[in-house]
Amino acid sequence: MGKKYVSIILSTILMIAVLVGCTSVNEPKMLHVYAGLYEDHAIKAIEAFEKETGIKVKYVRLSAGEILHRLQREKDAPRASIWFGGPVDTFIQAKQEGLLAPYLSPNRQQIDDIFKDEEGYWTGIYAGPLAIVSNRLWLQQNGLSVPKSWEELLQSELKWMIAMPNPNTSGTGYTILATLIQLYGEEAAFEYLSKLHGQIGWYTTSGSTSGRLVGMGDMGVAILFAHDAVKFFKEGFNQIVISFPKEGTGYEIGAVAMIHNGPEKEEAERFIDWVLTKQAQELGKQVGNYHLLTNREALSPAEAFPLSELNVVNYDHEWAGVNRQKILKRWNSEIYKE
Repeated sequence: MGKKYVSIILSTILMIAVLVGCTSVNEPKMLHVYAGLYEDHAIKAIEAFEKETGIKVKYVRLSAGEILHRLQREKDAPRASIWFGGPVDTFIQAKQEGLLAPYLSPNRQQIDDIFKDEEGYWTGIYAGPLAIVSNRLWLQQNGLSVPKSWEELLQSELKWMIAMPNPNTSGTGYTILATLIQLYGEEAAFEYLSKLHGQIGWYTTSGSTSGRLVGMGDMGVAILFAHDAVKFFKEGFNQIVISFPKEGTGYEIGAVAMIHNGPEKEEAERFIDWVLTKQAQELGKQVGNYHLLTNREALSPAEAFPLSELNVVNYDHEWAGVNRQKILKRWNSEIYKE
């Protein structure tokens, strides 16, 4: 009887082990993502990735600065493995702080060097220029023409009617600071920013929100990326008009990166491989996103503004990223003061 009971117990243990093993094999793999691009674009990409790979994705949508702050807080125990979208200046600061992990995807060969970190800490997936975005009806009602320069944003009629993203939380907002410094030099740029501050009626948390305020007529003018403004125009805010400062404008590179010590290294690598493909990059067009695409074979939307056709400053993303903390500290102490 003793042998019989031992045999039954061993058989039961073996069956449980087999069942547990089957459960773990059949359980879908998981990937956690912090998304810095539009939520509709993130959802479209994630759904396509899940369908193609079988990997389930959970994501949180945040502005670039908010993602950086979260990674800083979670440095010892990251909750996500991928940072997906947002201006690369913030990624570069994260790299400096040891928050990102390098990954040289084989699909990087389709991306020009200007759009990727040579060590593989980030890779660009889209790009787009900064623009001045105005509400045409509001301008007409106030007897104003479309502003086409940084200096025109200082005219008295625009006082408190300009929306700008807060550089502390928004990658767009920081790109504005870095653009002006690289255009004018730091001292002259901060003199200008001090004057511009007196014109600002609303500092928004995210870059795109400022454009929506202009589209609704709550603000007369905003500074944001041109592709965001095109999206709002296409969504029905047809009073939006886009112009570019004649002195010169900056541009963003939106990137993807792997988070250092993230919980899902293998799945994160597969996601980056997939995001860099032509098919993945072109998905944004299906949900009304009008970025320039970085994969050489991908077709950018017809509505995108080619950088080669604009007066673009010689924007140094590496400099902007390395000096981000210092510049924000000065802006907060001298300009924002809150």
